[in-house]
Amino acid sequence: MPVGETWTWTPPVGAGIGPDHELSLEISWCEEPSTSAPLTSAAPLAVVLIHGFGACKEHWRHTLPSLGAHLPTYALDLVGFGNSSQPRARLADEQSDHHSLHYGFELWGAQVAAFCREIVGRPVLLVGNSIGGVVALRATQLLNADAGPSPCSGLVLIDCAQRLMDDKQLGRQPAWMAWIRPLLKAMVRQRWLSTALFRNAARPALIRQVLRQAYPSGAHVDEELVDLLYRPSRRPGAAEAFRGFINLFNDHLAPDLLAQLDLPVHLIWGEADPWEPVTEARAWAGRFPCIRSLQILPGVGHCPHDEAPELVNPLLLAIAEQTSRPQQMPDQRAPDQQAT
Repeated sequence: MPVGETWTWTPPVGAGIGPDHELSLEISWCEEPSTSAPLTSAAPLAVVLIHGFGACKEHWRHTLPSLGAHLPTYALDLVGFGNSSQPRARLADEQSDHHSLHYGFELWGAQVAAFCREIVGRPVLLVGNSIGGVVALRATQLLNADAGPSPCSGLVLIDCAQRLMDDKQLGRQPAWMAWIRPLLKAMVRQRWLSTALFRNAARPALIRQVLRQAYPSGAHVDEELVDLLYRPSRRPGAAEAFRGFINLFNDHLAPDLLAQLDLPVHLIWGEADPWEPVTEARAWAGRFPCIRSLQILPGVGHCPHDEAPELVNPLLLAIAEQTSRPQQMPDQRAPDQQAT
């Protein structure tokens, strides 16, 4: 992994922070410089990698060096995760102050958009895993709403979060979810309880157990992976993002954002993902004209970029090359494909 850098960012009002308040955050990021750069042009493309909930920029350990050998590739820690700032979580109905943030897709989308404008400074291909996919979708809207130096030229969603726990999805859930949801929200509202739950979950043995579910092949579930997920959880404010997770019960949904996009979107999906069914990915591919391809990876789970980088990295490079030459993009959507 390249050496991490730090960028100071002040969220705008509306991106997790209330009016008349200002909060400076330290954002940890890294770049894998391009060594051969065959894709460069007058406005060379860069790739920005966005991790999922509970992960960090190091989760792209197999992606950064592979892509960075061909074009500038960045990864950053979302606020609340990794080595970025971890301010106190503010829930939707709690009083805003100078020391707390409303964790959610507005905050993270604004963070990624500002990072692209201020640090990357060139057109980007955004790549997001799990909730990082929803963050990428929201960041794209913000980036392309103005004529800045870093428009989003394309998106790759890797096992994008379908967020079935969202209140707007209650109709698709079992009946018991309707009564357990208020109980869960009430529990998390108690900071002492949410912190205790987080500390109990953030143990190497339990992390390893969850990873075995997420990585059904078992590939790359090693001590390095366990450590890169465990280490940030020991930071004093790590439990705050966990508490703020309750805000995601009423936040952006990927289909709503996809319906508003007209730039190329590519899906990469582990067929054995235990949490984000590939059936939904197929439905999205048939429903949204912006989706140009769906690559399904047999036997792979929720984090294909780390479980099967030998399959994912060539796909990302091909998409980056295609995105850098948009005039060659076909108008029609590509059919589902299985990578082997």
